[in-house]
Amino acid sequence: MKSDRHAKIVELIGRYDIETQEELAEKLNHSGYNVTQATVSRDIRELKLAKVQAGDKKQKYALLQSDDGIGDKYIRVLKDGFVSMDVAQNILVIKTVAGMAMAVAASLDALKWHEVVGCIAGDDTIMCAIRSTEEAKFVMEKIRKIVMK
Repeated sequence: MKSDRHAKIVELIGRYDIETQEELAEKLNHSGYNVTQATVSRDIRELKLAKVQAGDKKQKYALLQSDDGIGDKYIRVLKDGFVSMDVAQNILVIKTVAGMAMAVAASLDALKWHEVVGCIAGDDTIMCAIRSTEEAKFVMEKIRKIVMK
């Protein structure tokens, strides 16, 4: 499914410095997605990926951010993968559609919210460390507003 592939692309470009369409296609194929360069080209256009400086005079693919600083694709991945959430003190536990936890966690990390220390993802569950109990409730509300739009 296209949304799964797009979520995987977001995850891959967040994890690796991917310079070319061919490199992205190779990583997708290695991850179990049977894609061609033409498919990857369309996905890059649809996700509005751009090349940015990666250091050492190299470039890499990255998501373009919207005016409010939140990438539309991060929001889409969060909405597509989100199932439910609960809080245990300063740990936010987020349930996702099977296989989407890593992409949703990568999206949460990419949003660079000050309150979020980091996320650990399995197949359908994310444990998100928040700086304090109060901030955990605030992050829950931020996520709720996004997924309920």
